[in-house]
Amino acid sequence: MITGASSGIGAAAARLFAEEGATVVLMARREDRLRALAEELTASGARALALPGDVASEDDVRHVVEAAVTEFGRLDCAFNNAGYATAGTRLHETDTEVYNRTMDVNVRGVWNCMHHQIPRLLERGGAIVNTSSVAGQRATGASAAYVAAKHAVLGLTRAAAAEYGPHGVRINALIVGSTRTEMMEEVLRETPELEERFASHAVQKRMAEPAEVARVAAWLCADASSFITGGAIPVDGGATAL
Repeated sequence: MITGASSGIGAAAARLFAEEGATVVLMARREDRLRALAEELTASGARALALPGDVASEDDVRHVVEAAVTEFGRLDCAFNNAGYATAGTRLHETDTEVYNRTMDVNVRGVWNCMHHQIPRLLERGGAIVNTSSVAGQRATGASAAYVAAKHAVLGLTRAAAAEYGPHGVRINALIVGSTRTEMMEEVLRETPELEERFASHAVQKRMAEPAEVARVAAWLCADASSFITGGAIPVDGGATAL
């Protein structure tokens, strides 16, 4: 199960997981793009199911998890990647609705997903990967709401990993650096001066491509990472090493 799958890191993950032989269940709000991606994957020989929905809605998440199990028999892993970000507005100038949406997607969305995924994963074991950010460890220039939300994702990840590790469910988070997603490009259009700032944070002095993040998510879902849980894995070009 991959959320935020209609573009960016989520779409890159869908393609990569499918290439590796996984059956993918794709969730995002934009139905047309989601279905187009599922059709692309199916045409290449993969098994893919598009289920539009909003991770901030518990009913939507419940429906996707149940549909995945009904269609394919089980759930083995999940990449909870859906996110929402803004930048360039100071805390006291940020509209309350922006704060609410930021927290709903990034925090409640991860909560909703794990709340319904974990019972299924407990049946056979499995793995969850949640997308956090360098903003989960320090202020980055993104909005204060986003920084707070991504800190919360790390807390949820660690608490859940401690609770369910003894029962065969591994849960990790990605500390994602600035990545050239559709959402990032929108932020940069609104605040162009942030591009140089974001790139300068990384040792490699560039932003990541979505596929570079997706590869790490795939590894954390696979048996190759069997002794890693509760981790905050940097995929940030060295930004958190500085």
